[in-house]
Amino acid sequence: MSRSWLADTAALLSFFTVTGLLNERFIAGMTWDQVLHARLLGAALMVPVGRPYGLWRDWMLRHAGASRASQILWDSLALMSFQVPIYAAILAVSGATGGSLLRGTLGAAVIMLALGRPYGAYLNLVRRLFGLPPGGARPMSLNS
Repeated sequence: MSRSWLADTAALLSFFTVTGLLNERFIAGMTWDQVLHARLLGAALMVPVGRPYGLWRDWMLRHAGASRASQILWDSLALMSFQVPIYAAILAVSGATGGSLLRGTLGAAVIMLALGRPYGAYLNLVRRLFGLPPGGARPMSLNS
């Protein structure tokens, strides 16, 4: 298991367990039992997608310009485009239907847009703690 895989997975698990819980309970209106199911399922799904998301984000950020606005935009687009479809599936499997599923998915899209850059900064911090370079500036190999 590579340090990159561990860093990207730890960052995704720790950051989005909290934000997912808040969205599911207070925006989607799911019951605590549904939230627990969604978080357990979410955690199980985050393990295999943590590193692929890190690679996706690194690739997307290579399109960003040097400006802060461009960095924020591309970080947000990377997170939303990768995570929202997965999150919608988690909500559906966890029992959200109709309006609850729609509100939860739309809420997640807004959250992902808003949290794209903060999560990107958090991911870079976790990578630094693991002795890795930040993403986006240069490609990280699958085996780093």
